[in-house]
Amino acid sequence: MGMPVTIKGQVTIQKPIRDRLEITPGESAVEFELQPDGQVVLRRAEPDPPIADRFVPFLGKPPAGWNGMTTEEVMRLTRGEDWGDAG
Repeated sequence: MGMPVTIKGQVTIQKPIRDRLEITPGESAVEFELQPDGQVVLRRAEPDPPIADRFVPFLGKPPAGWNGMTTEEVMRLTRGEDWGDAG
């Protein structure tokens, strides 16, 4: 049985599917992935970490050598970028 699509392009996700994916109204997000054969995969999206988590490394004392860091190094650190290719 198909589900009707509203004028806004919305569909209702059936309760057994919502329950299985632990999707709750107003709290969950979903992702759609189009497969090469035309099928669509629906999955519960992982929530983004709170933006405050980015700043945890900066709590407390500054890291050793902080005063000698260039602006680019500080920006890479705040973005959480890999330092393996720095130079």
